[in-house]
Amino acid sequence: MLKDRVALVTGASLGVGKGIAIALGAAGATVYVTGRSSKAGDNPFGGTVFATAEDVTKRGGRGVAVVCDHSDDEQVRVLFKRIEEESGRLDILVNNATAIPNGLTESGPFWKKPLDFVKLLDVGLRSNYVATWLAAPMLIRNGGVVFNSSSPGAKAYVHGPAYGAAKAGVDKMSHDMAHDFRPHNVVVVSVWLGLVKTEKVMMIDANKSKYGPMLAVAESTEYGGRIIDAIFNDPKRMELTGQTFFSAELADRYGVKDVDGAQPPSGRSFLGAPTEFSPIVIE
Repeated sequence: MLKDRVALVTGASLGVGKGIAIALGAAGATVYVTGRSSKAGDNPFGGTVFATAEDVTKRGGRGVAVVCDHSDDEQVRVLFKRIEEESGRLDILVNNATAIPNGLTESGPFWKKPLDFVKLLDVGLRSNYVATWLAAPMLIRNGGVVFNSSSPGAKAYVHGPAYGAAKAGVDKMSHDMAHDFRPHNVVVVSVWLGLVKTEKVMMIDANKSKYGPMLAVAESTEYGGRIIDAIFNDPKRMELTGQTFFSAELADRYGVKDVDGAQPPSGRSFLGAPTEFSPIVIE
């Protein structure tokens, strides 16, 4: 359980972030949820940070909504100042905010897609660095956990080079941050989520998308939050730091089941193993 613990989940208006926030709330945490959506019309699916915070509270935690654009460093500074002043601690940072451009899953070479796809390197890579940099003083105070949402796109061709570069960067950044955090007992992991039953994915399935057949083994949006709870409560969690994992393999390690009691499969057999980085340190 996460009673008396404080978490921040970025990009939590919808999808993975929303589900993780709710799962952490169900474990008893105070959860700050951030995103740009403050009213129902701000995105096609109607989600807002306020609705997510309400769901966190309904599930047994305490949800705190903060409207924040993670491409704006000043807004992010204000966010962390607020967490410090209100809660005085941060135990879990979930870096999940990312830019999802229209047409991301459409096939075609990168030069025929909008140049705006480069925003994936801003919100989704750079924003993770900024949030973790600002969170560091609170994280090292009690020894926390940083969970970075990633994807097999870090290693395989998925959605094109902008998406792949962002995810590969997240994995390497996690590895290197773990080195710096190690003396302070802060764990940093990068996690390759499987296909997740987000609002958008479920809409795509209704339109008989190519992802439809995969829904039988897809993960719920809360699955990642259940895994984070298990990691935080593991007395040997430092053994994980700096590594990249399939979500399903972490779940198997801890005996975590999805909300329906299922255990989604790992993608290792067809995607290969997560990236392993050199242990060499040059300072």
